[in-house]
Amino acid sequence: MLQPSFWDNRETADKLVGELKYIKNIITNVNVLSNSVNSALEMIDDSDDDVRLLLEEEINELKVKIDKLEIETYLNGKYDKNAAIMEIHAGAGGTESCDWVQMLYRMYSRYAEKNGYSITLLDRQDGEEAGIKSIMFQVDGTFAYGYLKGEKGVHRLVRISPFDANKRRHTSFAAVDVIPEIDNDIEVNINDSDIRVDIYRSSGPGGQGVNTTDSAVRITHIPTGIVVTCQNERSQIRNKEKAMEVLKSKLYTILLEEKKSEVSDIRGVQVSNGFGSAKRSYVMQPYRLIKDNDSGYESSDVDGILDGNITDMLDYNLKNKKE
Repeated sequence: MLQPSFWDNRETADKLVGELKYIKNIITNVNVLSNSVNSALEMIDDSDDDVRLLLEEEINELKVKIDKLEIETYLNGKYDKNAAIMEIHAGAGGTESCDWVQMLYRMYSRYAEKNGYSITLLDRQDGEEAGIKSIMFQVDGTFAYGYLKGEKGVHRLVRISPFDANKRRHTSFAAVDVIPEIDNDIEVNINDSDIRVDIYRSSGPGGQGVNTTDSAVRITHIPTGIVVTCQNERSQIRNKEKAMEVLKSKLYTILLEEKKSEVSDIRGVQVSNGFGSAKRSYVMQPYRLIKDNDSGYESSDVDGILDGNITDMLDYNLKNKKE
């Protein structure tokens, strides 16, 4: 920072200053917590019962803060602090799987709401009868990608189907993909000849048009076959810009995945693209159990987790992820 050339690239300099402030903040928090714990421990032996109870409460509160700092030590990937771009796609099973996609989207939306993150809907394709066939959205907030990158994989639901008149048990699958929003200073060259841009009318629930003009954009990257759609903005130009940003993130992630040593840092543990290999199972009947096959996490609180209470599970997965 003392070098005269440090501020030549303002964007890079601001990023480095931000990282330095973040590291200094962690060090300060560690020192403050350490001093607080030591003070409480020194006082507790010489205190009466009432004061001891207060000190024990303080120590428990400090423990929660220490646990949070510990979790942040696992969020040390290059892109962990970035926003997360998530996609959920229904597997085979028609309406059942589309309903499952909608349940998962609600779970992540509720999690974001409870943790101060914001969600921007980028694209949504509704099911023919109910639910969502596919959805793409961005989760903005510090460490959004770091916490959510482990959600990549196939999610399996077992329940009595609300769409089956005979009340039979059904198994549904949905595939979740998570990539980081990459920084603007990272260059990814995309030739105009390598992409095809299609314009179409945005559609909302029930097939009704959201906008009065054709503003939704679909971009196909011909060499890789990657397709990105965006319809959240009324402006066709803005939808195209956002679709290009997502395509850029996808292509950059693929480039990094080709470097085998960086695979786990960028995309987490890789899983089969097929729906036969589940990352996590959510069983609602005949018993109630959620089991994450990557980390071994288990919980019987199916309703709570589907309502967005996934912080404990995400923390556990960070600590116990399989490499």
